[in-house]
Amino acid sequence: MPSNPSVTFKRCLCGLLTWLLVCLFLSACSENKPATLGPDGVILAFGDSLTAGVGTDLSSNYPAILSELTGLRVVNAGVSGETTRQGLERLPSILKAENPDLVILLEGGNDILRNLSLEKAQNNLSRMIELIQAHGAQVVLIGVPEKKLFSTMASIYPELAQAYDVVLDDGIISRLLKEPEYKSDRVHFNALGYYVLAEEIEALLKQNSVLAR
Repeated sequence: MPSNPSVTFKRCLCGLLTWLLVCLFLSACSENKPATLGPDGVILAFGDSLTAGVGTDLSSNYPAILSELTGLRVVNAGVSGETTRQGLERLPSILKAENPDLVILLEGGNDILRNLSLEKAQNNLSRMIELIQAHGAQVVLIGVPEKKLFSTMASIYPELAQAYDVVLDDGIISRLLKEPEYKSDRVHFNALGYYVLAEEIEALLKQNSVLAR
């Protein structure tokens, strides 16, 4: 019995639409997947005293160790005592000078310690992420805990990561600050603490395909 041309057409149309939807889905997944850094990739470690390495020497801060672990150029752009407002002012010139492929953003600790507005800190970090992405670099966001006993990180960090689709750590800073053996004072690490921080960040980058495994 001959098939109904109308039914055949509808089946073909449904098949075509399904194929197009699958292609669009796969394309979106591919676009959201972080690009793996090549051997010439440049990482910019941007932040405050935890990036600068207060509590240890120049060879033992986390960007220096991360460079050793990955074999990549890691620029230490940490400034002790910096707030997110100051970081936002400083960032454009650093991006222009270093032209990084990846920025590890570890800012906000001084805003929290000084009881500054978290809403303003979030806005400043939002603008930093937008500047970095507009520059063509990837962002990895490292969260900082609030001054609360069981805080893993301030709520602004997961919100930012979701809004901008960037890699976020799972509480590296909070975990290390809970262990006295890793600390040089109440809020900074010693050489061992910065080494573990670098190892944790390297693992985070590999887990998210930013670095080759």
